[in-house]
Amino acid sequence: MGELLHVSSSPHIRSKVTTDYLMKMVIVALMPATVAGVCFFGWKALLLVCLSVATCVATEGIYETLMHKPLTIWDGSAVITGLLLGLNLPASAPWWIPVIGGVFAILIVKQLFGGLGQNIMNPALAARCFLLLSFTGQMTNFSADGGLVKLVDTVSGATPLAAVKAGEKVDLLSLFLGNTQGTIGETSALAILIGAAFLLILKVIDWRIPCTYIGSFAIFVILFGGHGADGYYLLEQLLGGGLMLGAWFMATDYVTSPITKKGQYVYGACLGILTGLFRLFGGSAEGVSYAIIISNLLVPLIEKVTLP
Repeated sequence: MGELLHVSSSPHIRSKVTTDYLMKMVIVALMPATVAGVCFFGWKALLLVCLSVATCVATEGIYETLMHKPLTIWDGSAVITGLLLGLNLPASAPWWIPVIGGVFAILIVKQLFGGLGQNIMNPALAARCFLLLSFTGQMTNFSADGGLVKLVDTVSGATPLAAVKAGEKVDLLSLFLGNTQGTIGETSALAILIGAAFLLILKVIDWRIPCTYIGSFAIFVILFGGHGADGYYLLEQLLGGGLMLGAWFMATDYVTSPITKKGQYVYGACLGILTGLFRLFGGSAEGVSYAIIISNLLVPLIEKVTLP
């Protein structure tokens, strides 16, 4: 009787990787984009990001206390939501924008759906879309005084994607480094890629979704962008706007992305096609946020048809 048969419920395969660890690694990976945003847009950018984080953490803590639920503010998920929301705001936004957005992200999108692991779309992006629809003027004003680095003066403060859509060329080096107009955390492709490389090395995220997303979007632009295989135009589209931030940090969200390998490829292709449709044929030059939250809603169907 020395060898006993232990019977327990699933899951039988367990990992030592915790939610806290994953969240902390994502926070660290977002630091290069955050620092770049402060360098280019000044201390007001840091204030907006801090307000967003503080609001998300406070909203989660207050709600869970009132509802007599276990406090989850220490797992880092609310911090990441606030950080991503703050990085998706223009530096010129008034202080109350991240406050309203943070409450909406945590209370409406996350907690009312059951909390961490139950939300049907990315809370930060859902809040950004809510703010874009409700406060369009404040969310599309990209004028900024500049921070430690003087901003390149683009077309009357317009974003690079708006300039590209108007038929103008933008400087690729400025796009890559981040010295251009846009939201706080989306302008520096270099900073975003540094953070993405960190997550890939630690295997916190998988390459399938972001690479399929970027690749399918690139193919869509070549086929329907009207410029053929023009490498310069393609790089303008890839480096401009929120594509890199969305592909590496928001489309890869564990809760709102497929768990099946085939599903991740399908999900990435949906993201690329939708982003291409919104950018090339929509009224706005951007489309990453809407593409991701629409694809989030398709995840249950994608998983159903791609189960091994």
